Amino acid sequence: MRLSRSFLPTLKENPAEAQITSHRLMLRAGTIRQTAAGIYAWLPTGLRVLRHIANIVRHEQDAVGAQELLMPTMQSADLWKRSGRYDAYGPEMLRIRDRHERDMLFGPTNEEMITDLFGQAVKSYKELPQVLYQIQWKFRDEVRPRFGVMRGREFYMKDAYSFDLDHDSAVDTYRRMMLAYLRTFQRLGVRAIPMRADTGPIGGELSHEFLILAPTGESGVFFDSALEDQDWLGESVDLNDRASLERFFTGMTSFYAATDEMHDAAAWAKVPAERQREGRGIEVGHIFNFGRKYTESMDIAVSGPDGAPLYPEMGSYGIGVSRLVAAIIEASHDDNGIIWPASVAPFRAAIINLKNGDAQCDAICEKLYAAAPDDLLYDDRAERAGAKFADADLLGHPWQLIVGPRGAKDGKVEVKNRRTGERTEETVDAALALIAKIRA
Repeated sequence: MRLSRSFLPTLKENPAEAQITSHRLMLRAGTIRQTAAGIYAWLPTGLRVLRHIANIVRHEQDAVGAQELLMPTMQSADLWKRSGRYDAYGPEMLRIRDRHERDMLFGPTNEEMITDLFGQAVKSYKELPQVLYQIQWKFRDEVRPRFGVMRGREFYMKDAYSFDLDHDSAVDTYRRMMLAYLRTFQRLGVRAIPMRADTGPIGGELSHEFLILAPTGESGVFFDSALEDQDWLGESVDLNDRASLERFFTGMTSFYAATDEMHDAAAWAKVPAERQREGRGIEVGHIFNFGRKYTESMDIAVSGPDGAPLYPEMGSYGIGVSRLVAAIIEASHDDNGIIWPASVAPFRAAIINLKNGDAQCDAICEKLYAAAPDDLLYDDRAERAGAKFADADLLGHPWQLIVGPRGAKDGKVEVKNRRTGERTEETVDAALALIAKIRA
């Protein structure tokens, strides 16, 4: 994309309404604009980040056998009345009536709908397990939406739902999903620590929240720093072997990690002092096994091995895709702007032409740009160098390829690493090789 032709409305000053860093930087960098309280339009660069995150989430869900579908945002209230949640959910649910006076709602979550769809299609235990997911917009009418997309009313999330024959099979599915989540967050370039969460009346230990460490996090967290050193992408786990899944899960949960609500001082004291870490965290995901709560309340059964009706065990698995955009910024920024991980950055790099109209500068910039015109941002504006550098830092591209008259005479490009600030001078071919490797 050529910056001179892009829709990228950056701001020089911090917006008065933005209270936290991610909200300020998302507005200043032209990724979002508010259209109503807690509701935002995603502008081109913001949408690119949203899609990159969603694609990584999608890939890791597919890798553990989940199947993608797409459910409607509008739901019939009858489904929620069947489960008993329609009156219990609270004012966060946006309830409406259509022209035929039928009760409808804008879905805040999809347990009822997916259970009904499952019941229409699956009739035998032989068709289990099933894991279905979607990446979809949802709406919850927050009484005080705040902090930009961190706590908005409309949000984009991945929600998955599993159906298993029995509890042991449901545990296997839960462990597969745990691995998928750990790999997802590692690929996103962040460390999201899994914390044991309250299971409420369901009981058991199959509920975990995933929190990204950031000073603005709403939850206090305590964890063993050994969790940060794990390479989940390199973890060898046979997804079809129960013993292999158990070894992975036992090893992962052997490290202490808890929010302040679940903190156990006695267990915390057993963690070596040099590995004890405390801080704040932003919740970006939650996985939860809730047994037969919905299959029983909605009377969705399959034929069991003995021919008798069997109510499948269920679990739900959510990732806040739009919230992740803000959480990543909270965890990865400096005084000059955003620092995107390469895997989710809107563009691989920014090409900065320091002297538009100079034949050598223009030629080198065009050659670099031609390597990936859909995935590079070429600052070809007739602006002073300082303004170009400031915008490149604000927008947070992982790399900056800086082309000026002095270097261009020798066929050289200055390459800046946005995260470290390190600068090196490279040949055009070396800069092209760098472009090819980013996100490869």
